[in-house]
This record gives sequence, structure tokens and C-alpha cells, in this order.
Amino acid sequence: MARAQGARAQMALAFETTYGTPPAGGFTKMPFASTTLGAEQPLLNSELLGYGRDPLAPIKDAVTADGDVVVPLDAEAFGFWLKAAFGSPTTTGTGPWTHEFQSGAWTLPSLSIETGMPEVPRYAMYSGCVLDQITWQMQRSGLLTATARLVAQGETVGTTASAGTPAALELKRFGHFNGSITRNGSALGNVVSADITYANNLDRIETIRSDGRIDGADPSIAALTGSIEVRFADSTLVTQAINGDPCELEFAYVLPSGESFTFTVHAVYLPRPRIEISGPQGVQATFDWQAARDSVVGRMCTATLVNDVETY
Repeated sequence: MARAQGARAQMALAFETTYGTPPAGGFTKMPFASTTLGAEQPLLNSELLGYGRDPLAPIKDAVTADGDVVVPLDAEAFGFWLKAAFGSPTTTGTGPWTHEFQSGAWTLPSLSIETGMPEVPRYAMYSGCVLDQITWQMQRSGLLTATARLVAQGETVGTTASAGTPAALELKRFGHFNGSITRNGSALGNVVSADITYANNLDRIETIRSDGRIDGADPSIAALTGSIEVRFADSTLVTQAINGDPCELEFAYVLPSGESFTFTVHAVYLPRPRIEISGPQGVQATFDWQAARDSVVGRMCTATLVNDVETY
């Protein structure tokens, strides 16, 4: 008897034309490290009295379908998650192509994601997936991954794959070694680590339905937050925090082969941090920053991906 193993798990993704309806084709095989995407339906205990000490049968509650997908930051597949987060990009070039994703879109595309475990077999199709939040961390070493949090409409489980034969992408993975951070166009030094979180703050449309599913997930006011931990070597960031002025931060990765990913936050506001001396070691300060709409650029952030994919 075969047992399911994560090493043989597969994931395929495609964008939907109609919310909640998986497309007939056009799926792409996606690299991923782990996923908690799934549907659950809790049971409600009976509150009725008069039938003795033994409880009556529980009843089913509404279906909740959501979860996280941990994916690598790579030059090609990551563009699908950026499209889910920001909407369709503006693409220029003739190969390599430059895909520019901008924040502030009123509507977001939905996608269908199928996870497969061929040993059982079990193929679960999650339709109506909308990206709620994406986050990643910059540091000196380790594996570079991002976590995408999704809200789905529902789950359909079968014994055969509905995604057909998904198209394969070339995996060109970014690493922490390829990363850099600039502030107002100049390299920002003494950075120990940085966290970036972009959230669409989805509003679930929980209407009354016979199948217990939601009607949709609409984006509300977006949020772009994070933190920067730095070795305390100068007062540049502290002075900015005290003055209340914004700055532009750019988080970038460039591969030797030419592919790149640049995430530009146009207006970053820093809080005044507590500078602690905890011992004889170096002094570090953490800035929990927030981003806002830049009045000149007209948006909060821009994500630019340069690769060999012609269109997303």
C-alpha cells in the first residue's frame, strides 16, 4: 500500500477567467517548499437538552478554504505570485522581458491551484484563490523563500489530475547572496536583516449559500510593512525617524545570468526606535517601518521582474 510523501507532491497553477471556475487548461507547474492550503469544515456540538446525558449528533458548520504556500524567490515562477498580489504587469522588451507590477489595483485576479499526491491518489483543486498576503525576509545566509497566504472559495478532491500536463518553467532561484538594499538610491549599510510584508487585507464575502462557500474575497486598503535590523553605526535612520520624513527603499536581487527582481517601496516611514545596550557586543536597532502612497509616483510600491518569460 502506497503512502503519501511530500517528496512526490506536485502543484499546478492557472489564473481563472471566472471566479471559482477552474480553467480547462493553461496550468503551470509551480515549485514550492511546503503548503497548508486546504479546506476544513468544523462540527458544531448540539446544545439541545432533554435527551439524556449523551449528546445528540453534531451538525456541520461553514467551509473554510485557505492556507499558506512557501515558494522560492526565483526569476520565473515568482512572477505568478506577483501577478496574484498586484494584478497583471506592464511588460516591455523583446527578450529578456521586463514585467512591472504596481500596487493599488482595484481588482485582483483569482487562480486555481491543484495539489497532487499520486500515491493515494489524491488531487485537490482549490478554486477561487486570491492572494491575501506575501512576505519574505532578507538576511546574510540561508534559503530565500516567500510565504503566500491565500483565501480560496472551495476544494474539490478527485483521484485523477484536473490540471492535465502542466507547463514547466526553468528554475532560476535567487539567493540571499544576490540581495542588496538601497535607500534613496544609495547602498544602505550595516543591515543585519530585513522583513517585507505586503497584504491585500481581503474581505471575505460570507453570504448564505447551500454549499457553505464564500462568494468572493475583495481587496480592501493594502498594507506594506516590515522591519530593518541594523548595526548602530550612524544616525541617518534615527534622524529620519525623528523628522518624520519618508525615504525610498529598494530591495533587489540580481543573478549572474542577468535575471533580476527589484522591489521598490516609494515612501517608507520609520518609527523612532529604542536604542538598547544589552552587553559588550555591538549595538543593534530595529526599525518597524510602514509604507504609504507616494504623491509623486502615485503608488506605494513597484515590483520589477526581468526574465525570459514573455507574458504572465
